[in-house]
Amino acid sequence: MPLGYDQPLWRPPSEGGNLIIQATYGCSFNQCSFCTMYRSKPYRARPIDEVMHEFEAAARDWPDASRIFLADGDALSLPVEHLLELLEKLAQRFPRLARVSCYATPANILRKHADEMAALRQYKLSLLYLGIESGSDRILRKVNKGATQRGLKEALYKSHEAGMKVSGTVILGLGGTNLAQEHIEGTLELLNNAPIKQLSTLQLYLNEDIEAEFHQRYGATFTMPDDFAILGELQQLISGLNPPHPVLFRSNHASNALALAGNLPRDRERLLADIEQALNGTKALRPAYMRGM
Repeated sequence: MPLGYDQPLWRPPSEGGNLIIQATYGCSFNQCSFCTMYRSKPYRARPIDEVMHEFEAAARDWPDASRIFLADGDALSLPVEHLLELLEKLAQRFPRLARVSCYATPANILRKHADEMAALRQYKLSLLYLGIESGSDRILRKVNKGATQRGLKEALYKSHEAGMKVSGTVILGLGGTNLAQEHIEGTLELLNNAPIKQLSTLQLYLNEDIEAEFHQRYGATFTMPDDFAILGELQQLISGLNPPHPVLFRSNHASNALALAGNLPRDRERLLADIEQALNGTKALRPAYMRGM
């Protein structure tokens, strides 16, 4: 590809066919104990002239691009004026542009004023990928997420009121075997009381480079749930989800043992039937060697 990426480059599964341009490098928080995505490179904003030059090059090669993902870990960390300049340029150079998206942390959403979020939405930043991970405050502290259930809820409402869609992720297994019930109950408490358009699950996988750090920060004995326990969490999550608005649900990330797709609450019974088949062995799980973060 003509675009030169600073590796590693991460993006949501749904952005695989879209144009991806790095507006920042790394993650501005980069302290979650379960995540190694950006441990190898420090956070920094790319010089705006450099990014603009890349926009020009991309526009020559993909003039009809309609969806653009701004990488890396949380482009929303950029100041509003910086982001607006980038978004204005994208609108000028891509006449068919329908949507700009990026990762976002709860803190970076909360730092933006409501009118700033609305201005970003006006320039087609309309989808944010938000790592919810859990709705349990205790688990969020243990994994050093830098967020609380209340803060996550406020971030979801602020995005919704600005007209932005949020695609949230929950990590199954994050409570281990001891706090699994608290993990799912807290997550349901959050999701059933906050607006979210898309929800995906990941299955906890601890890279060997951070496993010791994760256990140390967790502060207690952590036992990784097996696949059947994870399916139980997924079953409980889908059974209990009654969100304020319909939610597009996916478990298509490569970390998941069972790939599901549907709309909630409409497809609840079908999804639960798929889980039941996996639990009784009549539906195959993704082999462990094919999984990863």
